[in-house]
Amino acid sequence: MFGMRLVNEAADHVISTLTSGGKTRIAFLDAAGAGAMTQDRRYRHALETADLILPYGAGIKVASGLQGVQLVEDMAPDAFCPRLLKSCARLGLSVFLLGGRPGMADTASARLRRDIPTLHVAGTRDRFDGTTDTAATLAHINGSGADVLLVSLDTQIQEIWLSRHHADLKPRLCMGVGDLFDRLAGASRRTVKDRAFDTVRLLAHMAQGALSRISAKRLLDMGIAGGALLSLLPVLALIAVAIKLDSRGPVIFTQTRIGKDGRPFRMKKFRSMFTDAEARRDELLATSDREGICFKSRKDPRITRVGRFLRRSSLDELPQILNVLRGEMSIVGPRPALPCEVDAYPTRALGRLAVKPGITGIWQVSGRAEIGFDQMIDMDLTYARTHSLMLDLSLIAQTFRAVVTGRGAY
Repeated sequence: MFGMRLVNEAADHVISTLTSGGKTRIAFLDAAGAGAMTQDRRYRHALETADLILPYGAGIKVASGLQGVQLVEDMAPDAFCPRLLKSCARLGLSVFLLGGRPGMADTASARLRRDIPTLHVAGTRDRFDGTTDTAATLAHINGSGADVLLVSLDTQIQEIWLSRHHADLKPRLCMGVGDLFDRLAGASRRTVKDRAFDTVRLLAHMAQGALSRISAKRLLDMGIAGGALLSLLPVLALIAVAIKLDSRGPVIFTQTRIGKDGRPFRMKKFRSMFTDAEARRDELLATSDREGICFKSRKDPRITRVGRFLRRSSLDELPQILNVLRGEMSIVGPRPALPCEVDAYPTRALGRLAVKPGITGIWQVSGRAEIGFDQMIDMDLTYARTHSLMLDLSLIAQTFRAVVTGRGAY
């Protein structure tokens, strides 16, 4: 559990909304609820339409951490609701308790009034009366004049019920509180074992979902890139030393390129040019040996001695293994373009952004820089429409031949 200070702040925020005349619906979410929402469309909709969701429990904390989100608040109903109701009592706001087994709402009411003597409980109604006659239940709650409604039913049922009837309820604050009434009455049937099971089930579902989202292409990318990184470490080190000895500047050149769906990313290469290469690009555009937008020159004066070898052998592309592992690139796909090139694209050329850019692809094994811009676009659009695992494997095999012959590499 996190500190009471955070619970107090959240409760104060809700009270501020309540006293300003607003109407709100709050839901609590633990590991059991997170697992259930993946299976129950109505429950998921109920949570999505709530005004505020308060997460709690070790399972949610662990699951959120695995997703890269660190929760700073654990809003268990046991801590949050009593704190909220103390503020309600101080402000003269009343509460209605709906749910629980027969007599449980009354027992929970007595416990709350014992702990908070000034709290006004406007009414109670157990879950059996509350779910068999909806019209009578709504009339009972609305007729009580309650400002706050606490609903203690099964987690999914309470949220679906509140979502369905919130517009017809007069209380300005409605909350589903799970087994809170049972817990207040000392009769909770949920054990530590139950909560542990909920956590394990949620984590298992997350793992299954993550695996289902990893395509065969992504598995191929990770397998090849991971294996290449490990096996080529000595080669990478030698290249780094050669670059350093040949010219001043960093070993790795990082440049903004455009990826899938037009998202920019920082592509990595071994530096093959002098450090002022970017500043000199515009003055050399007229010397391009390639037709169309993409600049390529056989006698580019910006290329270093080691850089020319790296380009001829395609070794300058090796650091893009890291881009593949990060999911920004694929082993096979259209080459990532510069932002200025994409800005100048004709409309049809934008179709090449429908797939992740790659280290190799159709035009790379078909002549590379000898291929004109329009032909390159045709090849990339064909790949975007027809790519498959077998096509990727074929292009990877052809890449080795293209690297050995060096055709079109400069």
